[in-house]
Amino acid sequence: MGDVLAGFHAAWEFESDSVLIRFERGIRTPKLFQALGERRIPHEAIAAVTLTPGKRGTVVLHAVPRPGADPLMEAAAGQLKDGCDPYRLVLPAERETLAEYYADELRAQLTKGDCGPPDRYLVAPPEIPLQFKAYDGKASFDGKSVAFRWFWTGASSAKWKAGDQSFLVTDLSGVEWRSPEVFEGHLRLLRRETPVAQPAQADQDPAAVVFGLGYGPVHESLPFAASVLAAVRASGPALTSGMTPGAVPVAAQTRSDPADIAERIRHLGELHQSGLLTDEEFTTKKAELLAEL
Repeated sequence: MGDVLAGFHAAWEFESDSVLIRFERGIRTPKLFQALGERRIPHEAIAAVTLTPGKRGTVVLHAVPRPGADPLMEAAAGQLKDGCDPYRLVLPAERETLAEYYADELRAQLTKGDCGPPDRYLVAPPEIPLQFKAYDGKASFDGKSVAFRWFWTGASSAKWKAGDQSFLVTDLSGVEWRSPEVFEGHLRLLRRETPVAQPAQADQDPAAVVFGLGYGPVHESLPFAASVLAAVRASGPALTSGMTPGAVPVAAQTRSDPADIAERIRHLGELHQSGLLTDEEFTTKKAELLAEL
């Protein structure tokens, strides 16, 4: 066990080959930190170390990540606010001398002259399975494929026409994450090969889910994007033999989760009771869902 430097919302443990970051679970701790729990950052994944003045009598110790070393930061693509950056440790100003000591110690451990993108991710992605609710559907990832199941109340007609989607990671080239805290936030899967170009608008693209107020929050959608991105990179350039690139019917992949089917049938029932679905539409859609079991 190495020396520990505790700050606001996190504590850094300095080990011989890495920094172990443990995040607090307090009510004021950013939800992203709580979702991550802890992260081990190898020294080779750090490009530089800085110590700068912070706000309201604080200092900030920043381990600048090496480009391409961490799937979480690569998926975030610079969109995280400073307060949600897991590589920043905020401390009271009176601990500046101690923080400077550890900053110097950490700098001495870094690899000199090699700050370019590595050939693999050096920081482990969030654990799977993962799932979250977007505005227009539910996204789930089991390590091998990503599934989108549309909501009647939010999905566009283009997505309903395309049907629920499932994508093998071997058919993907990357992930596009646009923060839910900005206009038109979404998560889009980038396919290796498609017969036609993907729609520009995420709400019209069956390979994307859109965020909204309370849907796809950063602490759920960003770890999801990072985990998928890491799996895509680990899968290599080759496509799965015999499989059509891009979306394939869910039923052709695996049986649906019974709990998910039950939730969707319950949602259909609510729409039916509110008069948004006719008896015939309700019966037909319910039969289609039961057939997926």
